[in-house]
Amino acid sequence: MKTYKFRLYPTKSQAEKLADTLKSCRVLYNCALEQRKVCYKQFGVSVRRLDQQTELLEIKNHFPEYKRIHSQVLQEVILRVERSFQNFFRRVKSGNNPGYPRFKGRGWYDSFTYPQSGFSLSDNSKGNQRLKLSKIGNIRVKLHRAVKGQIKTCIIKREVDKWHVCFACEIEPEYLPKTNKSVGIDVGLEKFAALSDGCIIENPRFLRQSEAKLKREQRKLSRKKNGSNSRKKQKIKLTKIHRKIKNQRNDFLHKESRKLVETYDTIVFEDLKIKNMIKNHHLAKSISDASWSRFIEYTSYKAESAGRKVIFVNPRNTSQDCSGCGNTVKKNLSERTHKCPFCGLVLDRDVNAAINILRRGTRPGGATAVAGL
Repeated sequence: MKTYKFRLYPTKSQAEKLADTLKSCRVLYNCALEQRKVCYKQFGVSVRRLDQQTELLEIKNHFPEYKRIHSQVLQEVILRVERSFQNFFRRVKSGNNPGYPRFKGRGWYDSFTYPQSGFSLSDNSKGNQRLKLSKIGNIRVKLHRAVKGQIKTCIIKREVDKWHVCFACEIEPEYLPKTNKSVGIDVGLEKFAALSDGCIIENPRFLRQSEAKLKREQRKLSRKKNGSNSRKKQKIKLTKIHRKIKNQRNDFLHKESRKLVETYDTIVFEDLKIKNMIKNHHLAKSISDASWSRFIEYTSYKAESAGRKVIFVNPRNTSQDCSGCGNTVKKNLSERTHKCPFCGLVLDRDVNAAINILRRGTRPGGATAVAGL
């Protein structure tokens, strides 16, 4: 499965219909959640998904606004409630923090889904494509790349003041030709990543670059009166800055992961416990800004569809061991150059670690996990 995301350009009336659909779906979600909660608390009865979906016809008869929404969109809302409870019980069984399903307030329900039908994509000339949505109309969509495979679901998503469509497609993998190259990657904070062949990917630090602007706009927001229109406008302004940072980061991660997959047959990462590393409050913001986990995720799924292999190895002492002779050379975090007193090797600390990562991934039994082919 592969998801394509495109920008929608609805007219004013279409945007109002999309917003009304989103609002009605949010209310339906909360009502379905309330019904399950009350029935179990007062009567000890678990409400099934099929029972709630059967009641949708009666809801349409009493509330005309739901007649203006495609039936499968409403059924998918009930399915979301079902999934939230399934995830809740799964976390209970596994001993994790369960997190009981919550009601969705304004701004916390930002998408609705056509799971099978009710949508179609026109084959008009480039730049004039239209997405036909049942009960809403034909909306202009900008397809900046071709949609491959068979479209299974259509998700309409609102991001602050913009609308997007996400097509989940079933596609055949497109394997890239072999390059007979392997690489070890050491992710970091001073450098985003160091490769075993000596290449360096610099850390763009998108959050740090916009931090002063974020603080300034956050101070303005804190001075606005709660519930006022000026506070709502300022909140949207702040959200747009966060959206820009997210888009910049995702664009960077997609491009760099694509370069790796196109260049190397085998890519080796450290099997880092990033959730535990974020608990260090001195490094948490920088680690989150670098977004190592998302970078590894993007590289892994791109490698799988391209016929590449991603390997994970134990990160223990990759920076301390000498890639030349294998002896351990203790270094503080502030020491950025590896100088081996045994063999005389002088090398960038992160490149030395990347070489050790590659060797662990290519030797028998060195991998802790493997993704892709």
